[in-house]
Amino acid sequence: MDLRFGDSKPTDEERAAVDALLGPPESSWEGADRSDADLRWARGGREARDRRDQLLPALHALNDRVGWISEGALDYVCLRLTVPPAEAYGVATFYAMFSVRPRPATVLHVCTDLACTAAGASRLCAAVESRLGPESGVKVERSPCLGLCERAPATLVIRAGESARPAQEDTPARPAFEDEAVQAEGGSGGAAPGDGGGTSRSSEAESGGGKGRRGRNTLHATAICAPATPDRAIAAATAPESAPTEPAPETAVPQTGDTNLTLLHRIGTADPTSLDDYRAHGGYTALRRAFALGPAAVIREVTDAGLVGRGGAAFPTGRKWQATAAQPDHPHYLVCNADESEPGTFKDRVLMEGDPYALVEAMTIAAYATGAHRGYLYLRGEYPRALARLTHAIEQARTRGLLGDDVLGQGYAFDIEIRRGAGAYICGEETALFNSIEGRRGEPRSKPPFPVEKGLFGKPTVENNVETLVNVLPILTMGAEAYAAIGTPTSTGPKLFCVSGTVARPGVYELPFGATLGELLALAGVRDNLRAVLLGGAAGGFVRPDELDIPLTFEGTREAGTTLGSGVVMAFDDTVPLPRLLLRIAEFFRDESCGQCVPCRVGTVRQEEALHRIADRTGAAAADDIALLREVGRAMRDASICGLGQTAWNAVESAIDHLGAYE
Repeated sequence: MDLRFGDSKPTDEERAAVDALLGPPESSWEGADRSDADLRWARGGREARDRRDQLLPALHALNDRVGWISEGALDYVCLRLTVPPAEAYGVATFYAMFSVRPRPATVLHVCTDLACTAAGASRLCAAVESRLGPESGVKVERSPCLGLCERAPATLVIRAGESARPAQEDTPARPAFEDEAVQAEGGSGGAAPGDGGGTSRSSEAESGGGKGRRGRNTLHATAICAPATPDRAIAAATAPESAPTEPAPETAVPQTGDTNLTLLHRIGTADPTSLDDYRAHGGYTALRRAFALGPAAVIREVTDAGLVGRGGAAFPTGRKWQATAAQPDHPHYLVCNADESEPGTFKDRVLMEGDPYALVEAMTIAAYATGAHRGYLYLRGEYPRALARLTHAIEQARTRGLLGDDVLGQGYAFDIEIRRGAGAYICGEETALFNSIEGRRGEPRSKPPFPVEKGLFGKPTVENNVETLVNVLPILTMGAEAYAAIGTPTSTGPKLFCVSGTVARPGVYELPFGATLGELLALAGVRDNLRAVLLGGAAGGFVRPDELDIPLTFEGTREAGTTLGSGVVMAFDDTVPLPRLLLRIAEFFRDESCGQCVPCRVGTVRQEEALHRIADRTGAAAADDIALLREVGRAMRDASICGLGQTAWNAVESAIDHLGAYE
């Protein structure tokens, strides 16, 4: 039986929000007034079904304008896109940032994840909740990691409304460029290319262009307060004019100014809003070399450099690109996974905020090498400044002929569309991300087929995260051999590490693979009373203070019984209650499980229940529950569909076995 909303009707404001994205309805079958022609035949259904991928942007449009998604509004979206109401309801309720129940236009998200918990998030949350009652017009929500771990505890204010603009929007007016400069880049190239065959897709949905769609990424107002106090958080939520200014991205890079940096060298030295400044600091040198080499040679350079994925799986990037490029089915797609939601991870945010043009250039190179003409940048919804910077960078690249029908005058067509996530950790898994873009629940798919064969829209797709793609630039500028000389023979190149917790200088650090954990923590200023270090985030494992000689490589951490993951390094001193930290990890996985498979859906709940029972018990009193935890953990690791369930037990297991958490 399908879900029906009955007689619920959208308000004029809700219709306007959806129509601004999708354009006005063309017939009564899409919600327009009925005409004589509509009584004779139905039309537009096929085109509407072909726009199923606009479901998530449409939900964002409603949430940005009104603050929540009513039955009437959701029904109108279903009518416009011919999506069954039950499926649309399933999507709308899947994401944490959406609400299908009335709530105030202003929502204050208070991060309660690991770094913020260690920094007193519980006290902050209690103070804010006690002072902001229903009459304040502010909804306080406890949130998973906001990606602001270097400035914990953190809060994010989101304010809906038609006239609202992001408090963090610092994109300057478009500068005037000389005609000669535009011609040197091969023309303005503003139009989006076609897919080159297969199903056509909307090319302007959230990229800031197109009729009636400009600014769709920046309708809601946002304010970030980090580190937050109760007074500052409340002021940001109730008095927009007093919202604190977010620090510049370089404040998250303690090594700013170090001439030996490879991936972070432009952050703090080049203006992230200026394309000319980016080019003055070496920008677009790599893309020109890519065009000179040709697609096959670019893939060979990436392969010879030994680049592997920086998101945690460490799959060889060159092999993935080659497998996609070799597929006869077209079109090919490129997806940049910028949905870093692992607690403790914020490196991609810093790259996107501080060096956005580097990501645009790297995506263009990856697409050229793999035969893709369309790229999707899936950006987590909690990153408002990254959204503003990337939207501006993409628009400027189009204007200068660096995106569009004729990139750099080389006859190659490529364009990028930004898709905003809405608060779902599972969408960091590549196939769940594809489902999210396609307008479905962000649930992982079974493999095979693999994404290089059937990925986004059922077509060959290459997916990489931000750090992986940005590494392609130095590979092409310095050469594969020189790049491979950095690091170790099996873990090549530089690596970004997100250091947070009880250290003096939290932030993003760039070190060559092979540096030890102790060397990294010395740079960050670790305290003497160190209790434990969590590597790899919530899906990683703990190490003891006497294990700081672990080499930070994929193989080195594996031999030590832990994982490098995406580069999370969280230090905790002896003032942090370890059982409470483990319980927060269990709560995180329970909340973020998509529920598709039984081992994860049930196992994450049982894990949390057991940790609640033994929170204040040790020794023999906890033995039975620890045995149950091991049994549940093995079942999740062996039988879960994706990495979420397979790694949900890792940190708890390492804390029990390595740290004696309940002894």
